[in-house]
Amino acid sequence: MQAINVSIEVDKRLWAQDIAGSRAHAAMLARQGIISAEAAQEIDAGLQTIIGEIEAGTFPFRAEYEDIHMNVEARLRELIGATAGRLHTARSRNDQVATDFRLWVRDRVDYTIAQLRDLQKALVTRAEDYADALMPGFTHLQPAQPVTFGHHLMAYVEMFGRDATRFEDARKRMNENPLGSAALAGSPFNIDRHMTAEALGFDRPTANSLDGVSDRDFALESLSHAAICAGHLSRLAEEIVIWTTPQFGFIRLSDSFSTGSSIMPQKRNPDAAELVRAKTGRINGALIALTTVMKGLPLAYSKDMQEDKPPVFEAFESLDLALAAMTGMVRDLSANLERMKAAASSGFSTATDLADWLVRNLNMPFRDAHHVTGAAVKLAEGQGVDLSQLSLADLQKLEAGITEDVYSVLTPEASAASRLSYGGTSPVRVREQIQRWKEILA
Repeated sequence: MQAINVSIEVDKRLWAQDIAGSRAHAAMLARQGIISAEAAQEIDAGLQTIIGEIEAGTFPFRAEYEDIHMNVEARLRELIGATAGRLHTARSRNDQVATDFRLWVRDRVDYTIAQLRDLQKALVTRAEDYADALMPGFTHLQPAQPVTFGHHLMAYVEMFGRDATRFEDARKRMNENPLGSAALAGSPFNIDRHMTAEALGFDRPTANSLDGVSDRDFALESLSHAAICAGHLSRLAEEIVIWTTPQFGFIRLSDSFSTGSSIMPQKRNPDAAELVRAKTGRINGALIALTTVMKGLPLAYSKDMQEDKPPVFEAFESLDLALAAMTGMVRDLSANLERMKAAASSGFSTATDLADWLVRNLNMPFRDAHHVTGAAVKLAEGQGVDLSQLSLADLQKLEAGITEDVYSVLTPEASAASRLSYGGTSPVRVREQIQRWKEILA
């Protein structure tokens, strides 16, 4: 029973939140006249002593006291005697753990948002470095149209920006104080829940005591956002893995973010990117674990909820490490501009530009232009040349109205520069978005 019931090895990391909640609770009890000011002072001094012990590594965490709440309370009694027992007036471990866990998740959400902003800044810096650098844009991992490397990197700035705002929205919803809900029905004492909410940085107390002790939406929502963010990290990690292969050779990571092989001395393995990609499994698994724990639980508190913390702790540790590693890789990478530019010219990547030219200059319906362009690609393929290397005579056999001007759109540089629509890959538009994000992130 002790083995299945004890949780101190997991929840001891809530010690700072637990003590903060206890200090706020004791101060409120004293102001409301529920305990004496002297008792509150003794309790607060004892709790500060415990903070010092935990920070010094001398606090005696003991499995016999089951969890962090009982460990702190037992140590407080050893330090100040019977007065320690007054601390638990008008509260339960149910609202205590709900409060501690919210505080912990809120703290980690704040940290994660800061990490996301740091990653965005790194991406914006590199995008500015490569705002004009040509590379192939892909669909189905096949060359599609020329884009700039800066534009590609800015796509991830947008993704991680959504991740940050999702966490910010979740923080607003979670910022309610369960303390004072007691076991499930509230308290008969004249407590001031608004006072403890303010002391702990909450916007307000929870409005229903049953919901206050049993709600774990804040953890589920945060894990959901973490899973989406991990998916974005995994997509970028996958591209880094591909780009660093000799077959692509688009970027290089230094030895700081690469590893060698135990048997093949020539290898430069993008292990950091691969591990970021793998962390997605842990984070997605954490979300599934907690949704399964919470499924079908009757109100209010059930001991099942003791299993809420391990997946959340693991998920945020994985996410924070992945964000730090990705930020480091983005700052570390260097691009092979010639290799990317050459690839941008391959695969008839300016075919759409030819079709667009036919529409603009010859007033041809796009579907007809698409057909002519397909025939041009087939002709170029047969001759083993690119579209820009087809002779004017060859092109005019396909469409008599084509003029020498068509060659002005058949280079990757011209293709990218022409994409001037808002959000397009033209270096002009890329720099506009870089400036916009610089202002947001400042």
